[in-house]
Amino acid sequence: MFQYILYFGVLGMFLPYFNLYCFHLGFSGFEIGVVSAVRTVTTAFFPLVWGALADRYQIRKPIFVACSFISTGIWALFLLTTDFLPMLAITLFYGIFYAPIIAFLEAFTMDHLGAEKKRYGAIRAWGSISFILVVIAVGRLIDVAPIRIILVLILSGSFLQSMLATQVPGSSGFQIRATSSGLSLLMRRSVLLFLGSAFLMLVSHGTYYGFFSIHLEALGYGGTFIGFTWALASASEILVMINSERIFKRFSLRRVLVFSFLVAAVRWSIIGWTESGAVILLTQLLHAATYGAFHMASILYIDSLMPAPAKTFGQAANNAMTYGLGMMTGFFLNGFLYDRVGARTLFLLSAAIALAGAGLMMVGSKVRNAKNP
Repeated sequence: MFQYILYFGVLGMFLPYFNLYCFHLGFSGFEIGVVSAVRTVTTAFFPLVWGALADRYQIRKPIFVACSFISTGIWALFLLTTDFLPMLAITLFYGIFYAPIIAFLEAFTMDHLGAEKKRYGAIRAWGSISFILVVIAVGRLIDVAPIRIILVLILSGSFLQSMLATQVPGSSGFQIRATSSGLSLLMRRSVLLFLGSAFLMLVSHGTYYGFFSIHLEALGYGGTFIGFTWALASASEILVMINSERIFKRFSLRRVLVFSFLVAAVRWSIIGWTESGAVILLTQLLHAATYGAFHMASILYIDSLMPAPAKTFGQAANNAMTYGLGMMTGFFLNGFLYDRVGARTLFLLSAAIALAGAGLMMVGSKVRNAKNP
């Protein structure tokens, strides 16, 4: 629980405000997109590398602890420069070691829950609560203090998370012994179609995660309002998470996933159209489906697709394809197009991508049902 609190507390400082910090340094939309994308490049590739090593040599916890401390040390280098190229290099090396932390944490949680995996949301909700409190507090703080303060705050939170990482129980149960076995399982058509649809879902989030705060500032909103919008989004997901067991007893994982794609298309369309603060706040409530329900269902869905010896690798692959490759593609695409077409058009493009993901998810579920009547 405390690992989720600290991990998502740090994310509550990084996700809404780091790109805004880069914007205040004078970075162009393309440079912001590149910095964001480089970090997600590492998230696309290195969870698989670290996951394969952890499974092969049964060293998941040592890698988790080492990566936590090393990534914290690398983050401190951001305090020494404000230039684009050095920050890009720091982002690259930071991402290499930061990459496996959340995937490993999800795998630890699945091990811990055992037969009660549908209770996952109740544990994960603590991360969302932390995100809300932090994002509001930091939003108010940057209204009265230099935005650079987020660098020190993230460093402090990361150090605490690293210290607590040493207390995480070691993994239990099955682990794969060779990378090839995990990779061969990922090549199954039903797995590939699911990962493809999840990839598109996170590509559609590229405008939101990369440029939502910048878009709001351009509309004339201040740091307090920006922080509140992010906090409201996280608050909405908590209700879904604490009711995860009830939701997944009533609705299939496939239905929850398809629904979340359709809601995402509606959400991005509205954000691209409106300037109203009230309407923007209402769209943030849809985060309950586009992130909360989607994230829980995808964690459980990939767990159901992978056999016991490959579940850790499956979680790493899911994280790599979504928050890694999907976010990377979304950031690159949006960084390239932002200065050319603006945030409004990008949100409408995001809506179309989410609809494509819904279609792919429906195809994938039909393939799986055909093989498992």
